Formats: sequence, C-alpha cells, structure tokens
Amino acid sequence: MRKDNIINAFFALVRAGLWEKEVKLASLGQLDFSRILSLSEEQSIVGLVAAGMEHVTDVKLPKEDVLQFVGQALQLEQQNMSMNRFISDLVEKMRKVGIYTLLVKGQGIAQCYDRPLWRSCGDVDFFLSDTNYEAAKAFLSPLASSIEPEGEYKKHLGMTIDSWMVELHGNLRCGLSSRMDKVIEEIQNDVFCGGDVRSWVAQGIQVFLPGVNYDVFFVFTHFLKHFYCGGLGMRQICDWCRLLWTYRDTIDRKRLEDKLKKMGLVSEWKAFGAFAVEWLGMPAEAMPLYSTEKRWKMKAKKICSFVLEVGNFGHNRDVSRYQNKAYFVRKVMSFGRRFGDLCRHTRIFPLDSLRFFPSIVINGLKSAANGE
Repeated sequence: MRKDNIINAFFALVRAGLWEKEVKLASLGQLDFSRILSLSEEQSIVGLVAAGMEHVTDVKLPKEDVLQFVGQALQLEQQNMSMNRFISDLVEKMRKVGIYTLLVKGQGIAQCYDRPLWRSCGDVDFFLSDTNYEAAKAFLSPLASSIEPEGEYKKHLGMTIDSWMVELHGNLRCGLSSRMDKVIEEIQNDVFCGGDVRSWVAQGIQVFLPGVNYDVFFVFTHFLKHFYCGGLGMRQICDWCRLLWTYRDTIDRKRLEDKLKKMGLVSEWKAFGAFAVEWLGMPAEAMPLYSTEKRWKMKAKKICSFVLEVGNFGHNRDVSRYQNKAYFVRKVMSFGRRFGDLCRHTRIFPLDSLRFFPSIVINGLKSAANGE
C-alpha cells in the first residue's frame, strides 16, 4: 500500500468534507483507514474527514472504519454543544457586570462550516479593549482552577474554568515583526472604535465577533504565527478557507491587499492561498490574490509537507524526552526547534524568515525571563 495513496485519499476526503462535495476513491486502491484516522487526529480535522466519507460515491467503505469516524464525530458534537453552553453562560455573566468582549477564532469561525458541531473544539478566545481586559481578569480569575503566567507584550492571559481553557487577549500581536504588529494594532483599534462586528446566537445569547474584514487578518496572522513559531495544523487553514468562502461577496479585497502590502505579507498570503486551492479544493474565485503562477504552487507543496510533518500545534513532535528537564533546558531545546523551522522556512519565504528571526529570538528570551 503506497503512502502517497493514503495522503491522496486523506486530502480527497478533506476536500469532500470541507465543501460537501462527492469524492471517488476507487482509483487509489485498498486504503488503510486507520492511517487516515491518525492523520485526521494529528491535524484535528476528524469531523471534516468523517463528513467527507459520507460523500464517497464509488466504493463501499468498511463498516468498522466508518463507525470509528462516526463515533468521534458524535463526540465532537457533544463537546461543541457543551462549549457553546459554556461560552453563552460566560458571555452573559460578563455582560451583566459591564464587561464586553468579542469572541475570536474557535466557535465563531465554526459557524462558517456547513457542520459547525463537527469542527474540533479549541480554546475559548476573548478579545477585549484595554478597560474590558483588566475587568475580565479581575472578574474571571476567582472562577479559574488554574491561571497561566500573563504575557506582557501580547497582553494574553490563559486560565482554566470548568475544564475549558479560556484565553483573554488585550491585543492580537504576533511578535513576528514590529511592522506587522503595528498594522495589527491599527486594525484592532478600528474594531473597538468603529464597532464593525458580526454576531452569532449561542444558546439564546448574542455573542459578538469581529467584522469579517477585520477577522480575515486576525485568522491569517494567527496561523502564520504558528507556522513560524511552533507548528501549524490544517484545521486553522481550513478555518481561514471557510471564513473567506462564507463572506466571499462582502470582503473588501482592495482593503485586504493594501493591508497585506503594509504588513509585508503578500507572499505568505499567495502561498497559503495556493495551498488552499491546490490541496484543499478552495474555489479559486473566492481566494483573494490567488495566482496560478508555478512558484506559488511550489511553495504550497512545501507548506503541505511541513503541515503534515508537525501536526496541529506541533502534535507530531515528541517532547516527552525533555518534559522533566529544567525550565531553562526546555526553553533552549524549544529555541533549537524553532531555529530549525526558520531555516526550513527560508526555502519558502527566504526574506521574511530572516526578517522575523530577530523578533522571534527577542520575544522568546523575554518570555523565558518572565517564566511564560
């Protein structure tokens, strides 16, 4: 059984689930669905692949394999419904004491899917203005069973409440370059000053999300940060695709291009856009700045290789051998891994990998010094 056939079948099922379209697998021969399940788990997209299996039209899938996927999809439904209840309750509690927040990533983006409850749950990410950020810290900390060290530059605080990880964001800086973060700050100031938001009704409670012309930047720069600093999974790229597709007729493409140029991220956008179209089946007309030039397809192939290797948030990287090491040793080894990734990324984005390197090192040293 060829490994290439497993990868091809995996992507075929992802495309089928992502766009709810029929798929044919007969030409790929006998498939090991346990390996496809493993790939789906590594990328946190079991629900998408399970949805894709419903659209296979030319072969009868083994019942035992189908049941494994269906079982996990049903678990995802329960987890998502529980998380939605938790979010609605927490937003309502905060609103009653005068704390107003936007929900970013996660469950808000899930609403762009045809099957929101089959998207793998992540954390609960709240994005707040300066005043609301401080108020939320004071209000939620007593409810938390554990609290992580606060990130000063990124103004980020993570805490566990009722078994859910809740992350408070006072800004959405990425720490890759001052040029990039300056534009992100401009965008987030526009969000809070301009009031351009959309909403999702969760369990009868209106939960506000950033307006889509802002959200496309937040989603893109967030997964780009993970690409350069730790490990990017396919779920985050799928989220980006679904957001772009759902709001394809309302996204201001000129404004998008202007901001990307200002941040110096046009190359990254085009390369990931090529990956979305070539590998994930994103309709080309819905991908802003999409180019058919061969160089972007080559970069997309390298992105694919990296994503499959590392898994969602570095899922495939074995860190067990140094988990019990001293804090400083863990940080040194983590830096070594990031340096290796940056060297590898120079083959995809040579100039930007060098441009981001100083900020990544400096911010890493600051985080280590603060015990983050």
